[in-house]
Amino acid sequence: MHTETARHQMIYHQVRPWDVFDARVLQAMTTVPRERFVPDIYTDLAFADTAIPLPCGQRMLHPILEGRLLQALQPAQHEHALLIGTGSGYTSACLAQLVDHVTSVDIHAELVDAAAVRLADEKVRNVELKLADCFELQPLNKFDCIFVTGSMPSFDERLPEWLKTGGRLIVITGKAPNMTVELVRRDADTYSRSALCETVVPALENAPAPATFTF
Repeated sequence: MHTETARHQMIYHQVRPWDVFDARVLQAMTTVPRERFVPDIYTDLAFADTAIPLPCGQRMLHPILEGRLLQALQPAQHEHALLIGTGSGYTSACLAQLVDHVTSVDIHAELVDAAAVRLADEKVRNVELKLADCFELQPLNKFDCIFVTGSMPSFDERLPEWLKTGGRLIVITGKAPNMTVELVRRDADTYSRSALCETVVPALENAPAPATFTF
């Protein structure tokens, strides 16, 4: 199938029917060439409704999930975003279309290096890549929005502290087959959590296991 035809099919027959109506999100996913962010052996699957395997045991998000979560994040053009789980770099590139600056973190040097090449090739200049374990991360500045692309068994209470007042966080919690996408909103002194949908994605490495009760 012709690349542009396949891209149109992805946007208008996969992503948009999944209640993704935000024109900016749809435009970002149209503008960023997804086929250039997938491993070469999976180029033919670039626009398929599937989670494409990546090195280091990781996967790209399904396009429909990517669109849905970017929309829920409500990124604004003047904002600074944190993305945890760089992966292929595609989500970072899409988010970069929607905000002023993206800090993108991953624990795998191979993924960070490959994403750096792809982002440079696409002339994406407002993404800062960092090699780091997010569970050891101590940001110096707070963010307007945070997108966690991997899952964690239990909610990380540190994450809302990294948000500015009015900030939003997308995070996936739980264990397969029952993982929940959560939207967290930061107020001045507290935060609220609401469930958006269910999904299953690989867990972030080194994610703390939930406490267990012993008798």
